Amino acid sequence: MNTFFFSLLATLFLVWKLGSCICGLKYSFMALYLFYTSDYDLKVAGGIAGCFGIFFIVALFHSKRVRCFGTLFLISIFMKKSRNLLLTAGTSLVILRNIRNTLENLTGLGKSLICNFKAKKEAITSPFSIYVKMLKWIGSILKGMTDLGVVNLDTKLKITPKVESGILRERLAQAEQKLNETVRHIQAIMSTVSAVSSKLFPAISFLILLSFIMLQVRKYRKNIKYKNKLITGRFVDFDTKKKAEGEPHVLPLTPEEEKVYTRVQLVRPSPKEGKAMFKFCFPIASHFLAWTIIITVDALLYLFVDIRIASLVGIPLNEDSHSQDFSYSITLFEKQCLPKPKLLLFHSIAPLVAILMILLVMAVVAGKLSHIRLVVCEKFFTDAAEDRVEYLHAHILRKRGKKKKKREKTSRVNKLFLQLHFWFPLLFKPKDDQLCTV
Repeated sequence: MNTFFFSLLATLFLVWKLGSCICGLKYSFMALYLFYTSDYDLKVAGGIAGCFGIFFIVALFHSKRVRCFGTLFLISIFMKKSRNLLLTAGTSLVILRNIRNTLENLTGLGKSLICNFKAKKEAITSPFSIYVKMLKWIGSILKGMTDLGVVNLDTKLKITPKVESGILRERLAQAEQKLNETVRHIQAIMSTVSAVSSKLFPAISFLILLSFIMLQVRKYRKNIKYKNKLITGRFVDFDTKKKAEGEPHVLPLTPEEEKVYTRVQLVRPSPKEGKAMFKFCFPIASHFLAWTIIITVDALLYLFVDIRIASLVGIPLNEDSHSQDFSYSITLFEKQCLPKPKLLLFHSIAPLVAILMILLVMAVVAGKLSHIRLVVCEKFFTDAAEDRVEYLHAHILRKRGKKKKKREKTSRVNKLFLQLHFWFPLLFKPKDDQLCTV
């Protein structure tokens, strides 16, 4: 009675600790999700997450499946599906921040160019007014000099300055209007995608992950062949029991069988697990390269717009007339038209570093998590685990029996081919026939 009481207390304690761990993590995730993405107040987000945590703790105490789902949810965070979700989150972050910032910087550069063209038009037309004044002054002098007393020359100097700037003004207005329309369209698309992804992406990811876990548990319980190639402690105990009863046993495995049926080793990774880690890290490396290229392009564009364009303000283009009467200068870029770019390195690099750190931890344990997931299912669903162990034990014995029969048949055929009476039946007789003759 005391043993049963202590075991019951130990079970309740473990369930309580597991529920506290799972609920603590889910409470934190849900509170952060509601606070940062859904614009809830901190108290409201904490209250909603707290109610969800209490409901989940009650469900943990009353349902074994909920406990299994909760444990597998934490484990599945490190699985391939979660890796894809994290990579998608990182790519969305780069697209929504760096690419959007690059488009905004390009838009600012385009607007500054239009502003600079307008300023240059004014700077180009201003010297013509000086020419007009100078010609009028020359005309007034010539008018006084043509009065010779005998002959009076009536000179009428009419100067009409004309600068063909209407087409330029119209095209600049069209370019500015089209640029503004394009910017508004891109900003609307980016804002919509950003709002939808920030609010719906965590919830959709959670539902996809939960559906994936439920599908795996269902396959584990219903399909006895589903990933049934793992030698667990339950299998070792079952084989030891068969050996003690004098029935056929399978342990230790042959070298060929060890390549197919893996043992649960939590310390040293096997070559198969090393390959799994490499396959796990390959998409991470490709995404990291793409992120680096996009962020580098964004930073280089910022440096070009902020430093190189600003340095063009101090470069004058001097134009002198042949008579050296007056001169004017036009700068290559007007100061009031300088663009004001933005750089969002910290806003994108800090979350990406956190995502990459999580992905590296996931890569280290990627080869072990599939085994751990099966062990967790084995602990929660003992009936299905026993059926799987019996099937795997019988399957190994069956394969061994087939291989043994094949080897015996092959050895008999080879032995028959090596006998002389098979090739020369008239000269040599089998030993059985000689014994009968004697």
